[in-house]
Amino acid sequence: MRAQVSVVIPTLNTEPALADCLGALMEGLEQGVIRELIVSDGGSSDGSGAVAQAWGAEVIVGPASRGGQLARGVAVAKGDWVLVLHADTVLEAGWAQVVRAHLTQKDRAGWFRLAFDQKGIFPLWVATWANIRSRMGLPYGDQGLLIHRNLYQEVGGYPDQPLMEDVAIARRLRGKLVELDCVAVTSAIKYQRQGWLRRGAKNLWTLVRYAAGASPEKLAEAYRR
Repeated sequence: MRAQVSVVIPTLNTEPALADCLGALMEGLEQGVIRELIVSDGGSSDGSGAVAQAWGAEVIVGPASRGGQLARGVAVAKGDWVLVLHADTVLEAGWAQVVRAHLTQKDRAGWFRLAFDQKGIFPLWVATWANIRSRMGLPYGDQGLLIHRNLYQEVGGYPDQPLMEDVAIARRLRGKLVELDCVAVTSAIKYQRQGWLRRGAKNLWTLVRYAAGASPEKLAEAYRR
């Protein structure tokens, strides 16, 4: 039986992290779970595309907008299932068997438990809150998304917006999201640079503003500042 999962990764100047993300995915290729790797680039000025190609990924390029990049990546994917990952996320060993076990649940999308690549009380606190939030039906993109193509199309896919595209699709998947028994380890660099409390508060405030109707474009502009 042919591998069923297409992996889609959005990139924008993510060269330093991308190799670790792709390296962890080799487990799925070796075990016949992954059919293809697709990197949807938003016009990187670094070596993201070259790194992706070196690991055997197909690279497509278009305007920088994470939702749009994901939509384009899924559109060219050939697998019945799509696994969406951020470029700074590394799946822990054993993930391929967990994903394979989920492939019988075509009406459910799966997400991974979050952990950071740094130890300490603040990384643990932020990850714990993220996992609680996800169990309430709102996983973010750094926890991955494993979804069957039919379910993806049923909920309308990713909207072409620069921020909160993960929240938008999670809302449409409410009641159809399940936790996968595996950890996705994400980079703590942004939290370390901005401060754990400041970054966490900023993320929460962005979510509140989005829920209140603020446009993703304005939120993305404020988020970058």
